[in-house]
Amino acid sequence: MSDVDIPEVDYASGTGIPIRGNDIDTDQIIPARFMKVVTFDGLGEFAFFDQRFEDDDTPKEHPFNEERFQDASVMVVNANFGCGSSREHAPQALMRWGIDAIIGESFAEIFAGNCLALGIPTVTADSETVEAIQNWVEEHPDGELAVDVEAETVTYGDTTVAVTVDEAQRKALVDGEWDTTALMRSNQNAVRDLAESLPYVDSE
Repeated sequence: MSDVDIPEVDYASGTGIPIRGNDIDTDQIIPARFMKVVTFDGLGEFAFFDQRFEDDDTPKEHPFNEERFQDASVMVVNANFGCGSSREHAPQALMRWGIDAIIGESFAEIFAGNCLALGIPTVTADSETVEAIQNWVEEHPDGELAVDVEAETVTYGDTTVAVTVDEAQRKALVDGEWDTTALMRSNQNAVRDLAESLPYVDSE
């Protein structure tokens, strides 16, 4: 079988969208009732649904509803983002809305791992830095945010700040080893040979 090409993710850029608040959990990112789908296709429209709409579907004030942020691809969040249940639907919904990278104060470990499996960098900075970026994004909705995963920097306007990328995440993204399913597919012969060599694996 030919090798599977996994793209390197050493850089992401685009306009930003600020999502303020600590401890935003996965149930807020994608309510449980939207998790009954057979595939993840179409989940993007339900991202932050209960924060965006009343029970009668009247829109609330929320960045995901604002026209100026509709083409954003870099989300800027606060502390402990993605906490709560381990549902992989949360980053799937964000990715399908259009998010390519997330800058935040901190992330729940499982959420960050689920983002990595989709090739979405989750980079961290202190609260003052994050707030400054959020303020800049609100003032410059058409301005570009550049996330350099390899160099661990974020650039916006004339400002470049240092951020932190978990070392294992940084290596996986930069080396193009973040898609473990694709890696297993590309090495399926080696996986099969190893399985057949193990006395406790029944091939029948």
